[in-house]
Amino acid sequence: MRKLLFSRESDCIQPIRNLIEKQRHKTLVAWALDCAPRVLEIFEKKYPEEQRPRQALETAAAWARGEVKMPVAKKAIHTAHNAATAVEGDYAAQAAARAAGHAAATVHVETHALGLVFYGLTAFIYAADPNVADDIVEKELKWFYDRLIYWEANIDKIDTIWASFLMRDDVPNKELLLRQKAELKQK
Repeated sequence: MRKLLFSRESDCIQPIRNLIEKQRHKTLVAWALDCAPRVLEIFEKKYPEEQRPRQALETAAAWARGEVKMPVAKKAIHTAHNAATAVEGDYAAQAAARAAGHAAATVHVETHALGLVFYGLTAFIYAADPNVADDIVEKELKWFYDRLIYWEANIDKIDTIWASFLMRDDVPNKELLLRQKAELKQK
């Protein structure tokens, strides 16, 4: 499925993109893993036996805790995308499975966080009545944004063990670096 309805340049995405660029990596991981199941429901309603996207999220959570290594998680993430490919033609389910894959991949790098938003919004729109698409976008963007505000405020209050690479707060946000690089190219 490549009928993605949003990109980094979409006007409606800019507020959440700006907020994502200000976050620590572990904040984005907690947010993505928190938000993904809501989008994944679209896939699981139609394909309840297909567990690859759900397993990718579970493996990513284990990776974020340092319980599995990147090759194991990367394989699980690819299987989520393979599950999306397997339901060719079902745009809502495909987008939902890809949203789960991007949420899981956020553990690897922050730039995947927006993939959750792009594919999540796409899934919500394809799953809804086309006459309410604008309302869906507004509602779901607000939900994603509000959940990120929650995690920004509460990330240091949760009792969890993080993988050592997620504990490094001195590493620049990769989404912000991506924007800065694009801006330099335009000059």
